[in-house]
Amino acid sequence: MGRGRAKAKQTKVARELKYSTRHTDFEALQRELSSQSDDADDRHDDEDEYSDRYR
Repeated sequence: MGRGRAKAKQTKVARELKYSTRHTDFEALQRELSSQSDDADDRHDDEDEYSDRYR
């Protein structure tokens, strides 16, 4: 029964996100993305190490 209320709230939030004019900090985004790519490289190295060990 509460689906209508939940859907209305989701629609409201989606509209706020779509039409908001907030300032985007691209430098912070760049730092976050570069740190994630470093973590991904580390995980890839670990996978290679384990895959060689169990072959």
